[in-house]
Amino acid sequence: MAIRLFQEPKLESPVLIASWPGIGNIGIIAVDILRRAVKAEEFGEIEPWDFFYPKKVLIRGGELKEAEFPTSKFHFRRTPREDFLFFLGEEQPTEAGQAYAEGGKAYRMANLVLDVAQKFGCRRVYTSGAAVAPIHHTMNSRVWAVPNSEHLIPDLRGIRNTVLLSDIEERDEQSSITGLNGLLLGVAKKRGLEAVCLMGEIPVYLQEFPFPYPKASRAVLDVLAAALGIPIEAEELDALVERSEQEIEKLYGSFPTEIREQLDKLKQPPPAEPGPITEEDKRKILEDIDKFFKKGTKED
Repeated sequence: MAIRLFQEPKLESPVLIASWPGIGNIGIIAVDILRRAVKAEEFGEIEPWDFFYPKKVLIRGGELKEAEFPTSKFHFRRTPREDFLFFLGEEQPTEAGQAYAEGGKAYRMANLVLDVAQKFGCRRVYTSGAAVAPIHHTMNSRVWAVPNSEHLIPDLRGIRNTVLLSDIEERDEQSSITGLNGLLLGVAKKRGLEAVCLMGEIPVYLQEFPFPYPKASRAVLDVLAAALGIPIEAEELDALVERSEQEIEKLYGSFPTEIREQLDKLKQPPPAEPGPITEEDKRKILEDIDKFFKKGTKED
C-alpha cells in the first residue's frame, strides 16, 4: 500500500498546505515553520519504495539493519477557526537525468497526496516554491501567486506583497511551474479542487547556489498566514534571514567588480516589470558567475 495512515482524525473541510524542496528551499521552509507554529501532528505517510532509492543503509555489527529513504509525511491540526492538513516531502521523485519531478512518478505522488486530502474533505490546496526573478538580494521578495481558478484572483490581489504571475509576465499562457509544487496545482484542478501556488522571489544570480533563501520563505509565510488567518511569530526564521543576508553579502563581495556593477542594476526595478536588465544581460551575468567559481575551484 502506498499510503499509510497511523490514525484518521475527524476534520471539517480542511485546507491542505503542501510543499517539496526546490530552488532555495523557499516553499518547504515556509510550510514547515507554519506546520510547527500551529503544532500539527503527524498522522500518515506515503511509503517510499516506488518513488525513491535509499539515501543510505545502516549497518550494525557487520549486518545490514535498514535502509533510510526520503520521507513524505502528512500532518493535521484542528483549530476553532479552521482545520489544516500539511504534507511535506523530503525529496521530489525524479526520473533518470531530470532535475525536477515530472513524469509518471511525480504524477502518482501528486495523486496520492490529493487522495488523502479528499478523503478528509479538503476544500482548498496551497503549494509553494520559488520564483526566479531579476531582483537584487538587498530587496524584499514579493510572492508570485498562481491560482487554478479565476474566482480566487480577487482574494489573492487583496493580500499584501502578493502579485499574480500573469501581471508580472503578461503572458501567463507561456508560463510554467516546474516540479511537484506546480504539478499538484494542475492535478487539483483536474479533481475539481481549488488550489494556489505561492512562489517567493529569489535573485536570478542565486538560483544555482546550494543554500536556502529564507528571505523569500519569510515572504511566503506571511502570505500564507494572511490567506489562512493564522497569526505567526517566526523569530527562528527571522534569525535565519539575518544570517543568510550576512553570508550572501560575503559572497557578493567576492564577485569581480564588473559582475557587481551589472547586478547593481537590479536594485530598483519598477513594481511590476521584469527589471532594468535584458535577457542578454542576465545570460551574461550567469555565465560570468559560473566562470568565476570554476576558476576559483581550479585555483584552490
